[in-house]
Amino acid sequence: MSSNTVSASIITIGDELLIGQVIDTNSAFIAQELNKIGVPVKRRIAVGDVWDDIWNALDEESKYSNIILITGGLGPTADDITKPLLCKYFGGKLVMDEATLQHVTYLFEHVFKRPMPLLERNKKQAEVPDVCTVLKNEKGTAPGMLFEKDGKLFFSMPGVPHEMKWLMQKHVLQIITQKFQTAFIEHRTLLTAGVGESFLAEKLVSFEANLPSNIKLAYLPNYGMVRLRLTAIGNNKEAIQSAINQSFTSLKSYVKDAMVIDEDLPMEAVVGKLLKEKNKTVATAESCTGGYIAHLLTTIAGSSDYYEGSVISYSYKVKEDSLHVPNATLTKYGAVSEETVKAMVQNVISLMKTDYGVAVSGIMGPGGETPDKPVGTVWVAVADKKKIVTRKFHFRFDRKKNIELTAVNALNLLRQLIVDNH
Repeated sequence: MSSNTVSASIITIGDELLIGQVIDTNSAFIAQELNKIGVPVKRRIAVGDVWDDIWNALDEESKYSNIILITGGLGPTADDITKPLLCKYFGGKLVMDEATLQHVTYLFEHVFKRPMPLLERNKKQAEVPDVCTVLKNEKGTAPGMLFEKDGKLFFSMPGVPHEMKWLMQKHVLQIITQKFQTAFIEHRTLLTAGVGESFLAEKLVSFEANLPSNIKLAYLPNYGMVRLRLTAIGNNKEAIQSAINQSFTSLKSYVKDAMVIDEDLPMEAVVGKLLKEKNKTVATAESCTGGYIAHLLTTIAGSSDYYEGSVISYSYKVKEDSLHVPNATLTKYGAVSEETVKAMVQNVISLMKTDYGVAVSGIMGPGGETPDKPVGTVWVAVADKKKIVTRKFHFRFDRKKNIELTAVNALNLLRQLIVDNH
């Protein structure tokens, strides 16, 4: 089969996905792994634990894609109907797979160390349709299953993320690359700040008009930043890489004034990379974000090389006692003020003995506003031992979004200061 006809659909099964009780991370992982082997995902669909809905989804997705990947509904309880449905859909009957039964028995007796005998419903985990190829699941009790119909592949995997990931990497990807001639897919991504999506689009009109037909530009706005991603697809890897590198160089020249970094990195990783390169350290003094900036910085492996710690000064008392913000400053200007964040950032640098500091104070909502300080008002200060830079923001979202925006914009202000210093 030619590479330009290969595509995939993802079907995730479970009522918990439709009511928002569980976030579907499986689809994102599957799509990323397929992309690495040159298989674009054409469609993604979530359905509940309803027989007709699952059946119809299989019919519908097989019209669009050569590869259909299914997760969920393979457990031992009554609401797990995927296996019997697939058995009927592909015209088979359930049979006991002895290798799977041995594996399930081993797990319960030696790994889980259950004192009671194996339940009948646990044994049924080893039943599979006689028309499938069993994909051994070493991470759990429900095996993966492969069905073929009209030259198309249907993979059924458990919904438990670590089990699905193991099956994808151990079995599924290898089978796909053996069965299909896949394309080469290349991405290049850069991050911009300070320029809105529509303004970037205006700036890039001529660039987009001259892009080769096999290269596409995507705009990915988030938290006041915009990622620009080029994607190229084709059969010749060297030609694809050469073409996308040339286009990426051109793209960078168009947005050089707004570009943060020419890699697909979040802002906390960008800041961490800069600090590590410069052999500098930073500390944070957080009020309205409650430690969220510290959380972002410490999600990056190796952050102990440059991040010293934080003072979460949520109250006036902690601002005064731990960060030594003068009572007169708080009384006269309030916690959400330029004067307060200046004192916070200066004193956290002194307290933690770091090269840089970040301080934030604001009103995240939904309450707490005053006539001159509405919800979303935030003051940010970043500093080194010689210079303080402050900025006032006016965010307009809910509490969670305002906290996230404050953190990312504070980190970007720190990034700018570090860049300006070097």
